[in-house]
Amino acid sequence: MTRVRVAIGDRVGRITLARPEKRNALDLEAARALREALVRCEQDPEVRVVLLDAEGRDFCAGADLAALEAMLGAGAPAHRRDAEALGAVFATMRALTRPVVAAVRGRALAGGAGLATACDIVVAAEDATFGYPEVRVGFVPAMVMTMLRRAVGEKRAFELVATGRLVDAREALALGLVSRVLPAAEFEAGVAEIVAGLAASPPGALRLTKRLFYALDGVPFVEGIGLGADTNVDARGTEEFRAGLRRFLERDRRSR
Repeated sequence: MTRVRVAIGDRVGRITLARPEKRNALDLEAARALREALVRCEQDPEVRVVLLDAEGRDFCAGADLAALEAMLGAGAPAHRRDAEALGAVFATMRALTRPVVAAVRGRALAGGAGLATACDIVVAAEDATFGYPEVRVGFVPAMVMTMLRRAVGEKRAFELVATGRLVDAREALALGLVSRVLPAAEFEAGVAEIVAGLAASPPGALRLTKRLFYALDGVPFVEGIGLGADTNVDARGTEEFRAGLRRFLERDRRSR
């Protein structure tokens, strides 16, 4: 059964979670397929931006609980393999040189909320719901916390994971979980516009931007300025910048 579909075209790598009958829940096979899809997009020279969306009413309900139940008698090594497969998806998203955009409709819960949080940009429909309810079943949103603390800060992150409460799209936007909220009727067109805009940007500049952005995690102020200077120099050496600068100056001269 196909759990993840990949379509590449118009400089976009579209990865679709394809288990609507299970609310796109993640098991070991789905996590591995998702990571393979991300790697495929990274290796394709046509792809400038990756879009992650889902079939059906919900983005992703989190871990496949039936699969977890089937593993209850397994030893710690098997459980570690299962956990690390999803962790590898999060790490691969962060390491990708292309920006990753999540298009979230319906519920994004537990590992599904973590999947959205791992993306660089999260666009939510007004009907979207986010939450980390693992604690309610005696579980822990363990790997997600690394990203959640960075996204919303300590106090908000702890409250979300300790209570397991769900938040709607507007509150998710206010918390910093979401980049933008769109009306349901405009969602598909709005997502397409955002993704097309990214895909039209110079790819080298996007790669340098993402590389520096995450390299600044936990870096002291002065060191961060130094990393910025390094990236500034790298950008000046690209043909993209030279060509863009010439176009801008030429337009400026003609407008005088």
